[in-house]
Amino acid sequence: MAEDYYKTLGVGRDASSADIQKAYRKLARKYHPDLNPDDKTAKGKFQEVQRAFDVLNDPSKRELYDRYGSSFESMGAGAGPRGGRAAWSPEPGGEEIDFSQLFGERFGGGDPSGGFADIFTQFRRAGGGKRSGRAQGARGGDVAAELEIPFATAVLGGQTQISLQRPDGQVETLSVKIPQGISEGKKIRLRGKGEAVPGGAAGDLLITVHVAPHPWFTRKGNNLEVRVPVTLAEAALGAKVDVPTPKGTIALSIPPGSSSGRKLRVKGHGVAGRNGEAGDLYAEIQIVLPSPLDEECLELVKKLDAHAQSAHAQQPRKDLRW
Repeated sequence: MAEDYYKTLGVGRDASSADIQKAYRKLARKYHPDLNPDDKTAKGKFQEVQRAFDVLNDPSKRELYDRYGSSFESMGAGAGPRGGRAAWSPEPGGEEIDFSQLFGERFGGGDPSGGFADIFTQFRRAGGGKRSGRAQGARGGDVAAELEIPFATAVLGGQTQISLQRPDGQVETLSVKIPQGISEGKKIRLRGKGEAVPGGAAGDLLITVHVAPHPWFTRKGNNLEVRVPVTLAEAALGAKVDVPTPKGTIALSIPPGSSSGRKLRVKGHGVAGRNGEAGDLYAEIQIVLPSPLDEECLELVKKLDAHAQSAHAQQPRKDLRW
């Protein structure tokens, strides 16, 4: 019986491109041979998922598949490569970072970054696979891939892995060095790790980096912002609280009378750029009340509010406007 690519990915026939990519990433992680060393069927399942994705992620191939089913290749899509080969096509564009001398290859093994990278490869056809320049032998096409890395790895740099399925069905795992301070959307070029051609030089692998969000930190350029929860007493009376930073934990001084939203600058504790100069860290104070508030606490709050109103005529919303 012909394979149903929609069932392979576990999506409906009306699935969007985003749905297909999401399902592929999930299944690629589930069946990746490196993550299932004791499962002899994992490699075959991984290849089935890759074949389905190669077709359904390509609008023209998907249209023919929807119309003709498993015989779609003989109805017009057969002019190009079949199966996993269809994923290999040239990718233009300049490089952002060249780390061809900083990667190694290996199958299996632990991920030094603390977890296997959330990776899916998505390839685009963009004409011939040769570069302009002096005449030389045929050159393989460049290959585009996308890689998600943890927020901390983007700031501090580190090592991670990326896995690719080659046209012959083999899964190759490459070790990639992530430079400190890399930002969302930047590209890393691994020379000679793209499409191979007989008698010629292999193309390059162009990896677009995506940075996973952090639950507490955000980044603006080379500056970092962090939300720092404090108690009502710490905000009112002042205190020193421990705050993690890329350079280690620091003791942050909370000035007395600090309100939620106040930002305290810590110079030089942001993201280090390529020149080694680091941005700043901005710690935003967030007052956290005890929960639940018992009757005694509520009475104390009422007394504090009554005193504030009588002594200071407090009007916290006097400047609030549309």
